Amino acid sequence: MLIPVPRTFYEPSARVVARALLGCWLVRNTPEGLCGGPIVETEAYLIGDPACHAFCGPTARNRVMWGVPGMAYVYLIYGNHFCFNTVCRPEGTAEAVLVRALEPKIGLEIMKTRRSARSEIELTNGPGKLCAALGITRTEDGIDLTNVSSPVFVAQNPERRLFLRKAGPVITAKRIGLTKAAELPLRFYLSGSAYVSRRDRQAEAQRRLSA
Repeated sequence: MLIPVPRTFYEPSARVVARALLGCWLVRNTPEGLCGGPIVETEAYLIGDPACHAFCGPTARNRVMWGVPGMAYVYLIYGNHFCFNTVCRPEGTAEAVLVRALEPKIGLEIMKTRRSARSEIELTNGPGKLCAALGITRTEDGIDLTNVSSPVFVAQNPERRLFLRKAGPVITAKRIGLTKAAELPLRFYLSGSAYVSRRDRQAEAQRRLSA
């Protein structure tokens, strides 16, 4: 049985939560059944971070970020790609973690009906790709990720330590596709996973040298 991570999990800074989410399961409830898999890549967006959607204050678009932690923040980019985020920090303090990639482990056929991909790896190796495969849209903005009955929830992985050993190590790298605060090392991914959206070879080399 899949058990959602508790709301307290999301109370720390997004920098902490982004790393802690690696290996947890992102799960989508659908009429056809469950689909999803373990998270392998994330990005943190923080208070005072010019790249964070909450940087300029509350708006109709980012209102969920200012609410209680453990909610979903979903937005549209480029007019046709959705991005899924988990809200962090206590109410009134807006931070979030963008889920960039996951390994599709359950409901693979369900995901394939939603998104055509050349290979299984390309099905969910990017934020827009995984939202398309899981059928996540703005309709899921503001849902409770700590409720197993929600359309989307984040579940504990009882074998997370083993998964991290097999798919690791964790790489800390710069975020992708930003024009503001692009130098901040707030992207985290499992270097042994084939489902990572983009690798940072320099960061991986530095990680090997420091190991």
